[in-house]
Amino acid sequence: MRRTVLTLALFGAAIAGLPFRAHAQRVVPKIADLCPMGYVDTFNGKCSTLGLVTYTVKPTNGKPCPSGWMNVGGGYCRRK
Repeated sequence: MRRTVLTLALFGAAIAGLPFRAHAQRVVPKIADLCPMGYVDTFNGKCSTLGLVTYTVKPTNGKPCPSGWMNVGGGYCRRK
C-alpha cells in the first residue's frame, strides 16, 4: 500500500510541471469506484488532485464526451 501511495505521489509531482490552463477542480465525486486520470482516490468516495493538476472535468452521465472534451476514465470528460 505504501509503495502505491508513493508511486502516485511521485506521478502527481511529475504532472505538476505540465502547463494546464483551465480552472482546477481539486475534488470530484468518485463514479463507479474509479477516479479520472490525474486524480487520486481519497478513500472517502471522492477523488482529489492533491492540488497538483489544474484542468476542468465533468461527468459523462453515460454519454460520449462533447466536442472539445476527452474521456479521462472514471465516468468523466476533461476539457482539451
